[in-house]
Amino acid sequence: MTTMQLAGIDFTSRPTKRKPVTVALGELQHGVVRLTRLDLHESFEALSEWLRTPGPWLAACDFPFGLPRELVLALGWPTEWLPLMRHYAALSREEIRDTFAAFCDARPAGNKFAHRACDEPAGSSPSMKWVNPPVAFMMHAGVPLLLDAGVHLPGLHAGDPLRVAVEGYPGLLARELIARRSYKSDDKAKQTPERLIARKDLLDALEQGRSRLGLRLRVSHAQRDALVADASGDALDAVLCLLQAAWASLQPDHGLPAGADPLEGWIVTA
Repeated sequence: MTTMQLAGIDFTSRPTKRKPVTVALGELQHGVVRLTRLDLHESFEALSEWLRTPGPWLAACDFPFGLPRELVLALGWPTEWLPLMRHYAALSREEIRDTFAAFCDARPAGNKFAHRACDEPAGSSPSMKWVNPPVAFMMHAGVPLLLDAGVHLPGLHAGDPLRVAVEGYPGLLARELIARRSYKSDDKAKQTPERLIARKDLLDALEQGRSRLGLRLRVSHAQRDALVADASGDALDAVLCLLQAAWASLQPDHGLPAGADPLEGWIVTA
């Protein structure tokens, strides 16, 4: 049992009023994760202010915390995490795109991207990917916010032990519960009845505790309606990350496996 505040953060590399950073806040008691509220941050400044909220809290963030070691070695970039992230943050998005594109262009078809050790078990996109989804730019925006706020990143960087962030990935939990059914789209033309039904089924599975995490979600009727109605899936993704944060709060070392690469990081629950 814990009364620590938990958070799931659905991130975007360019927050706006139309596409904010969505933060699901909740608490865990006796294996039940209660969603207390959803916060929408329309700017990085607003999210940064929240990251400075006094702890204890633990957040699972839907953006990469590290780059593939293979890529870092090939580029001759720093091989310690903090110097690497400082170097990465100093680059422009155009420089990142051009550097990563040149790396991919020099490699054979079918093996263009370098991967982290956690990508295969998590089923995640490589953290160097700059389009569809642009997770490389999400990391470029997100990691400096965590560092500047002094947040503790297990296995990567020592910060305030009462404010902890781990890397989450909602797709990992969603696939466990509804396989590869699509449940979201930012494109209005693709916000279909099939995706609406998939969101309902996903939420039902979370409430019934059908995942290997051994946790059940509790939401109000109004919250359930709002989660299902959000065709972008941002609110539901934040809730999926909230469940991953809850699981991490119960694990030794926040669920970080013993052999996790201190340069690449790890996706919690992978």
